[in-house]
Amino acid sequence: MEMRDVQLVGLISDTHGLLRDEAIQALRGVDLILHAGDVGKPEILETLKTLAPVVAVRGNIDTAPWAKGLPATAVVEARLASFYILHNVQDLDLNPKVAGFHCVVSGHSHQSGSIERDGVLYINPGSAGPRRFKLPISLARLDLGNTPWKVKFIDLEKPYAED
Repeated sequence: MEMRDVQLVGLISDTHGLLRDEAIQALRGVDLILHAGDVGKPEILETLKTLAPVVAVRGNIDTAPWAKGLPATAVVEARLASFYILHNVQDLDLNPKVAGFHCVVSGHSHQSGSIERDGVLYINPGSAGPRRFKLPISLARLDLGNTPWKVKFIDLEKPYAED
């Protein structure tokens, strides 16, 4: 999928059937939403599509018949960035740099974070669904408007205010 007019990308994962009002608020105004799996219910994607175009992949809990239509991985071209999306980064079976990807988006661990390795930005937005363990409930926004790109992690248990 190619989308050239994208500046702000919403990154979400591990909703596990729960789309919080705080997540909807934090995703308002994005140009594109990437969901890195463990969606849980098709209604999650339908609601997200009311905010922006959505690209979603299947996670390990997405086993219901509706989820069979979700790919295990997805590729998105947005602005000048090339994204590779999968649920579990441990399942990455290619070298993103050699393949020409600028960013790998994944979920599964429920731990938010970003790291640059070998010129590729790896982002896990964390878990936006039901609380698991003692990890924060979060998602991320990625601003492609300037380089270096700016990743903002949003704790959904705290009031959200745009910059």
